[in-house]
Amino acid sequence: MKLFTVAALSLAVSASLQAKQNDIETVLVTGSRIIESIDEVPVSVTVISNQELEQQLKVSPDIQNLLAMYVPGISSGTGTSSNFGQTLRGRAALVMIDGVPQSTPLRNGALGIKTLDPNVIERIEIIQGATSIYGNGAAGGIINYITKKPGADAPVEVNLDLSTRFSAVKLEDTVGHKIAATVSGSVQDFSYVASLSHEENGVLRDAEGDALGTQYGLSEGVTKNYFAKLGYAFTDEKSLDFTYNYYESQQDSDWVDVIGNISKGEKTYAIYDPASRPENAEPQGPRGNHNAQLKYRDSEIFANTQLDVDAYKQTIENVFFYSTRLGNPDLGVEGGQSLIKSDKSGLRATFNSFIALDDVEFNLIYGLDALNDVTSQPLVDGRMWVPEMDMGNIAGFLQSKWIIADDYIVKAGIRHEDIQITVDDYETLKLCTSPTVCSTPMDVQGGSIDFEATTYNIGFRYNGIDAFNPYMSYSEGADVPDIGVLLRSATVDDITKIQTEAAIIKNFEMGFVSNFDQWRIELLAYKSKSDLGSRSTLDPNTGIYITQRAPQKIWGYEGVVNYQFNDTLDFAATFGYVEGKHTESDTYIGGRQIGAPKATLVANWRPVEQAALAVSYLHVADRTRFERDEEGNYSGDEGNVQGYNVVNLSGSYNFDNVSVYAGVENLFNEDYFPARAQALTYTSFNVKGIGTTVNMGVKFSF
Repeated sequence: MKLFTVAALSLAVSASLQAKQNDIETVLVTGSRIIESIDEVPVSVTVISNQELEQQLKVSPDIQNLLAMYVPGISSGTGTSSNFGQTLRGRAALVMIDGVPQSTPLRNGALGIKTLDPNVIERIEIIQGATSIYGNGAAGGIINYITKKPGADAPVEVNLDLSTRFSAVKLEDTVGHKIAATVSGSVQDFSYVASLSHEENGVLRDAEGDALGTQYGLSEGVTKNYFAKLGYAFTDEKSLDFTYNYYESQQDSDWVDVIGNISKGEKTYAIYDPASRPENAEPQGPRGNHNAQLKYRDSEIFANTQLDVDAYKQTIENVFFYSTRLGNPDLGVEGGQSLIKSDKSGLRATFNSFIALDDVEFNLIYGLDALNDVTSQPLVDGRMWVPEMDMGNIAGFLQSKWIIADDYIVKAGIRHEDIQITVDDYETLKLCTSPTVCSTPMDVQGGSIDFEATTYNIGFRYNGIDAFNPYMSYSEGADVPDIGVLLRSATVDDITKIQTEAAIIKNFEMGFVSNFDQWRIELLAYKSKSDLGSRSTLDPNTGIYITQRAPQKIWGYEGVVNYQFNDTLDFAATFGYVEGKHTESDTYIGGRQIGAPKATLVANWRPVEQAALAVSYLHVADRTRFERDEEGNYSGDEGNVQGYNVVNLSGSYNFDNVSVYAGVENLFNEDYFPARAQALTYTSFNVKGIGTTVNMGVKFSF
């Protein structure tokens, strides 16, 4: 592992990328569910600003790569529609849109990161480390997409973005296009913003000009996003907002995979062969993701107390790729496709009481969360793989924040969860990896699975010296296991016999922030452990991977350096290292959870007022923890990772009401397997990274 080389390159040994030195007062709402300054938070936080979003989107619309570039705790992107294998500090992150959960923890299909068009995002807030502030699913932290605010200076403002994307290695079949339009404005007490986008990809190609594999593929995908947010201010203290977002992104392609073997260094790639496409295969990807939220705010519901109440509704249908592992010769079925269906309804009430004494400012944040989540995983052909799971969740929380003599910040809180999951009687599905190797169906008695957990957090931060602002924290998160995986691979006849106890993730973190003139540096180290993790093991009788519960420990360190050279030039460098073990067996955790070390560097130059140039660099280092078997193959998610480098370039020039831009992804046409493709040996995951690809467009404002 070229660890020291990476550390020297990133100029740091740990951290999370936050605001630049000249933007230190950035506010966020995710960490404590109230608006607060980022320098009052005693944990690692990243805020990706709208400017940083727009800069990276000139290169690529891939939000996974954007997160990996700015958040040291997030492992490198997958280059696909799935974030399977992309974790936050080695654990699953809870993905939200304005606080509305997009992840499906009851059956985690790892499709939560790409759930809306980046065009409608104002900023992204990432809380790293286990937290229970929003409940189940945040074992590794929270990724919260904050959408654009309603209103503008005029009654009507319009922005139109037209772009095209194509391979510079081999142009054939690769040209795609995107149109995104946004209109916003305000009239007296009413404000609004609305956006629609339509994107069609061409074929994506690797550095050798071959089409990328189709499993979780993006080639020839069609993405649609409709977004609207309306706001009305009754008085200066009382307001009401309504937000709706619709997202779908499906790949309907006649390209089929030629399967390789990562243990032999053979890639999976696609060829155009309509005749080989299964007759009953349906387009893969989200076929419809609906989010609706109604939010009411009273800044003084009673003395020194603010109230926020929001009700939300979310429904999704995510269709997976066609797989012969879902076949059943008895039914004459050669394969199949599954889809995760989830329907969430929730209500949250948050009170924030504020008291100011002589040298003490005191906030007490408290409230109640209610959530109903109904999730299942049927097959497209009607067979039921994971039965419907109906979860009811009620949680109360109390969080306090003390600011003493302006420089000392103390936070402490508690949350109590009551969760009940109801499952009807069902039969496990007979699946066959070959005509003679099949699982054995089992009748399972349904019932109720109850969880109860109380989690705590406490943190401290000192801001008295610019050169050294230390912080430390201890936080817990209650993580209900992936019940769907446990149910579909059940080997007992009663769900009460399945080990479904919630895992308590205990996260310890300490670090510091230093500010020196143009410099801002943050370094931190962390450790998390749980008595109940999860690992996949191969059942030799069926050839199917099953999930087992096993304790884990994960540790790591992160770092960031921001340098403002002058008004026209700035740099940001990050480094993230994470490692983990199954504690009972003292073996390393595989690449499904633990990403390889990575470093990033972003440089921004504005040579004149109208022009901007940016270079971004990603280095993924080696992670070699595993041995090959006697036949020379790796197994499961235990493939070794060899490092690689990717450089991107983008630029723009602004005229009066028009801006033209261009970006180049993988500028030097690096020929590489992404870290996930190397670590995961499962069929068709060994797809190479995208080759040199150009994205260019024009924006109009009027």
